[in-house]
Amino acid sequence: QVQVVESGGGLVQPGGSLRLPCALSGATFNLYDMGWYRQAPGKQRELVASVSSRGISKYADSVKGRFTISKDIAKRTVYLQMNSLKPEDTAVYYCNFKRTALDYWGQGTQVTVSS
Repeated sequence: QVQVVESGGGLVQPGGSLRLPCALSGATFNLYDMGWYRQAPGKQRELVASVSSRGISKYADSVKGRFTISKDIAKRTVYLQMNSLKPEDTAVYYCNFKRTALDYWGQGTQVTVSS
């Protein structure tokens, strides 16, 4: 059974940092394209960052230079390092693993940026 488990969310002040880990079990980790999405209240879910199975990373313009996506194949975990956080980064963050027709999502983790 495939499981996707995120953690690391919480409350942080503007300018602060958080790291979100997301672990995959029950599937071959390194064959998947991976992404972090977020959804703020009243808004559509948007792609924040992605890394392909070949290691090519892409970022939304709103987070370029502040967020970094990385993966640890041995730990079967993808990370989203978030620096210089802004109130507009407040959202539920979801990780995603995708390979052809296979598409797995985590349960989401809340990130709140507020003073």
